[in-house]
Amino acid sequence: MIKLKQAVVVEGKYDKIRLSNIIDAVIITTDGFSVCRDKEKLALIRFWAKHCGIIVLTDSDTAGFKIRSFIKSAVPDKDVTHIYIPDVFGKEKRKRSRSKEGKLGVEGINDAMLAELFTEKCKDLNVETETAEKTDKITKADLFCAGLSGTPDAQSRRREILHGLNLPELISANGLLDILNNLYTRDEFLKKFIITEE
Repeated sequence: MIKLKQAVVVEGKYDKIRLSNIIDAVIITTDGFSVCRDKEKLALIRFWAKHCGIIVLTDSDTAGFKIRSFIKSAVPDKDVTHIYIPDVFGKEKRKRSRSKEGKLGVEGINDAMLAELFTEKCKDLNVETETAEKTDKITKADLFCAGLSGTPDAQSRRREILHGLNLPELISANGLLDILNNLYTRDEFLKKFIITEE
């Protein structure tokens, strides 16, 4: 498992499922061309780009390059790393026939090739292996203690934080957990968000 500081942007849920076996990172789906119309999704991508950088990994067909180009135009170059799938022709297992261009997408590429793309071709990234020293992360229990999940006013408290970060209010508790772990150490989070009675 390859641990990445950057968030990874892919096209669809099957790409996300595939990558989840190989990398430990926040993975965002564009839902195809929906990202071009979805202001909240684009705001989320911009947030991750600004705070830790993003890696764009779309299919190497025409549609994939159009999505990649859209993201490139919406996010500063310094915050984006592009990884390209080589042209591999074939049919993906879950599909009845080949794609229009006959190329395999992210979900169709084997694990070894995907892992190589993230290690050999991205040595300039802040890549940590699974054996790297682990830091204390903010947990779901911490969110509960801070009143950000599992309590009657948790949703409104999450919305308040998301509004302060200029992010979509519909981000789930799990999504907020990813964001908070990127912004704060656990100690910083506890000091800032846990309400203590004096």
